[in-house]
Amino acid sequence: MKKIILIYIFHLFFQYSFAQSPDTSGISKAGIIVKDLRTSENLIGATVAIKGSSIGATADIDGKVLLKNVPKGEHILVISFIGYNTQEKKVFFPLTEDLIIFLESNNEELEEVVVSTTRISRNIERIPTRIEAISLEEIDEKANMRPNNVSMLLHESTGIQVQQTSYTSANQSIRIQGLDGKYTQILKDGLPTFGGFSSGLSLLDIPPLDLRQVEIIKGAASTLYGGGAIAGVVNFVSKEPKEKQELAAIINQTSTGGGTNLSTFLSKRNKKVGYTLLLSGSIQNPYDVDKDDFTEIPRSRDLNINPRFFFYINDKTKLIIGNSITFQNRFGGDTYVISGKADNNHTYFEKNNSVRNISNLQFSRQLSDKKQWVFKQSLSLFDRQIQIPDYSFRGVQTNAYTDFSYIINANKHALVIGANIIFDNFKEKQALKPRTEKNFITGVYAQNNWDITDKWLIEGGFRLDYTAKYGIFALPRVSALYKINEHLSSRLGGGLGYKLPTIFTEASETLAFQSVLPISTQAKAEQSYGSTFDVNYQHNVSENLSLTINQMFFITQINKPLILQNNSVGSFFFENAAKPVISKGFETNLRLTFANWIKLFAGYTFTDARATYKAGNQTVTLLPKNKLNMALLAEKHQQFKIGLEGYYSDRQVLSNGRLTQPYWEFGLFIEKTFGKISVFVNAENFTDTRQNRFEKVVFDAHNTPKFNEVYTHTEGRSFNGGIKLKL
Repeated sequence: MKKIILIYIFHLFFQYSFAQSPDTSGISKAGIIVKDLRTSENLIGATVAIKGSSIGATADIDGKVLLKNVPKGEHILVISFIGYNTQEKKVFFPLTEDLIIFLESNNEELEEVVVSTTRISRNIERIPTRIEAISLEEIDEKANMRPNNVSMLLHESTGIQVQQTSYTSANQSIRIQGLDGKYTQILKDGLPTFGGFSSGLSLLDIPPLDLRQVEIIKGAASTLYGGGAIAGVVNFVSKEPKEKQELAAIINQTSTGGGTNLSTFLSKRNKKVGYTLLLSGSIQNPYDVDKDDFTEIPRSRDLNINPRFFFYINDKTKLIIGNSITFQNRFGGDTYVISGKADNNHTYFEKNNSVRNISNLQFSRQLSDKKQWVFKQSLSLFDRQIQIPDYSFRGVQTNAYTDFSYIINANKHALVIGANIIFDNFKEKQALKPRTEKNFITGVYAQNNWDITDKWLIEGGFRLDYTAKYGIFALPRVSALYKINEHLSSRLGGGLGYKLPTIFTEASETLAFQSVLPISTQAKAEQSYGSTFDVNYQHNVSENLSLTINQMFFITQINKPLILQNNSVGSFFFENAAKPVISKGFETNLRLTFANWIKLFAGYTFTDARATYKAGNQTVTLLPKNKLNMALLAEKHQQFKIGLEGYYSDRQVLSNGRLTQPYWEFGLFIEKTFGKISVFVNAENFTDTRQNRFEKVVFDAHNTPKFNEVYTHTEGRSFNGGIKLKL
């Protein structure tokens, strides 16, 4: 199996200087071939040197090393490669035939990154669509910071913004390329069960402990997943059981209100049956950092139970059945009300009580070595109630998703043909005039990955969706990958997208949907087109230093954007704007790895997103034009981890046109491993960056408060620590 360290082939580019020797009889035409011990693959770029001299060379594209000017006689070879244990071997020169040396991978190796979001489960370096993968190692690190949800995983990723939508309840949504959260499709194991009304608390309802990988597509991705994948797709991929039993547990305690999190993951399989089980719960006390009597972190109680069962019917047939249920109660607002001491001056509160249940089934059948079909079915129910003084909103959303796909892997083609049906129904409860939203969507799609040559790979797709209310949508998409040389590659992609009208947006979420009118019959679907272009460079600069640079440019235009307006009687309604929203910019990512245990990451995002329908300042609100994220990590496997992180956010435009303050935030984490047990400590935002240090956030009287828009941390610095167990 290829290792990720070999994703881009290293060429014979770097060599040691050669020693001069009076005896050239040791010149050998035979070479040394370096291979992986387990897979027998050639290790291109491996280094072979004569110990105690400056004679050495790196393996060429065939994994072969030719040493020149080696004196005749016995010498000690030093064979090394990043991700592998260095080996020394006595060899007599001149060589009479090729010598094969096998290196054993060490525990620092990075596993092959195989992505499933494009449905063909290919190595990431052979997919024309630009996909970012957050590995199990990174998930493990971020779980130390937020063990009960995935918000930290995305918050610290380049080009992604986690936007807080409520000051007192800390609800959040996700933005990609500066676009509203409704334009990002959130998947769990390829199933789109977090849309519409249920998207409001989605990031807070997904614990990270059972995740194997997170896959992110930025830009149009509607061919396989339909409406809503305009800004991108985030797919949370769960672990599957192995024959060796896995037990992982984490207990965490925070300084902000004394929150406690406990998560446990268990998995095991035999030849016929396997299972995974995730149990996660948290208790959070209310936290008022600035003592203004309003919570920055609400009182909350969360519980998630997620069992999955795997049936290996035979070598070619597999059935997966799972059910996830999440209970969440959040109580924010005036601390007097929360503690049961409400009076005439202390009356404000915000409650969020929700239940989310997702049942899913996946049945796959391998027809031959090159053909497979997959059937997926999910049924989700989301029941949420929001309460504030003198107002209560409760609704239930039911979503059913059915998908059938047929996959053909030929010599140079990987073809996916499929169809799906989506039924989505929202109904408001406990209202005199209940608001409803109902959509029934049928779609067919086809996608072909064509390996034209070793250097040129193309992915083309087309989707046709039919909706009873809004008509037919044709969604073509194409991507191309060009491997310029062993170190350099480039991707170009683009496609169309659409989003059906809904009242469930960030803007209406901040209003708790109060006085928001149902979607008008005159409303039309939003339609988009977008494109991304990137260049990726990866190289082993030396035996102990590797470098990766990625430069990506993007543009997305959304026509007929649905915007929230207010009328003369104080109600809010959605209507299509005449002019588009246009988001464009670029991302720069740099990664340096030294001696395989010291890593430096740096990411910069420039986003220029404009709502051209506005008469004045057209900049999209609550969006920093410039963002910088940096991280320095030192890690010795099964010993320790220590990391320092820093993030900069530029000024942001508020709805009233005012500019906010730019800010920095810093974090530090330490983890020490003792066999199967790890102890960790995390200092998040230890410089205490928070909005209420820049300006007043809560205005007017306590019983009729008004809140500024949230654009940065509200809770300030946070310390947490805990214990992890892995068996």
